[in-house]
Amino acid sequence: MKVEDFSNLDPKNFGNWPIPVKALIIIVLCAAALFAGYWFDTQNQMNHLVKTQAEENKFKKEFKDKQWKAATLPKLKEQLAQIESTLSELLKKLPNNNQVHELIRDISQTVLASGLTQELFKPDYKKETKTEVYVTLPIKLRATGDYHAFGKFVSGVAAMNRIVTQHNVSVKASKRRSKKGNQLTLEMVAQIYRYRDPSEVEKEKKKAAKKNKKKSSKKAKTGGHGGH
Repeated sequence: MKVEDFSNLDPKNFGNWPIPVKALIIIVLCAAALFAGYWFDTQNQMNHLVKTQAEENKFKKEFKDKQWKAATLPKLKEQLAQIESTLSELLKKLPNNNQVHELIRDISQTVLASGLTQELFKPDYKKETKTEVYVTLPIKLRATGDYHAFGKFVSGVAAMNRIVTQHNVSVKASKRRSKKGNQLTLEMVAQIYRYRDPSEVEKEKKKAAKKNKKKSSKKAKTGGHGGH
């Protein structure tokens, strides 16, 4: 096939074109058709395939996660029941608001029953801390005695049917003298826990919401005057 074969071609007389030229034209047209088919159709299908494969992997992962959750659900329910039971038992050990004074009195009596001389016993209501479920109340305590009395006191507190934790424990030599010999001074903070009734929590939330609403209203009015 020569260049001259293309110079004298008559578009209206395609049938008489040289066979090599017609073959080349057909090959070019087929290649163009294949390229156009790939560009306008096959490429979109391949992109769609990649997207579908990605979604398939995503669905497989979601299925495995749900399958695992379904398999572990009975065990999780059992664990939840155990946690709720444990929480219920612990809550039973927390006094309500009416029983707090009785617990404070029991701790004070334990100090005296242990043979200690009580020098300070002060519930610090200003340092109460509140959560959704309970309130903690620290009690500052200072007492004088010997090691045996201290041990008896700690054991007595631990044996109570209420939860009482002991913090910042300090034992120092006391300036006091007794027939039993040198005395020691115990300083500590006994922390008690009070159960919060849901109605108490709800009441506080309503009170706080009312207070915030009042503040917002007052702020809006102040801002309105400022605009004028």
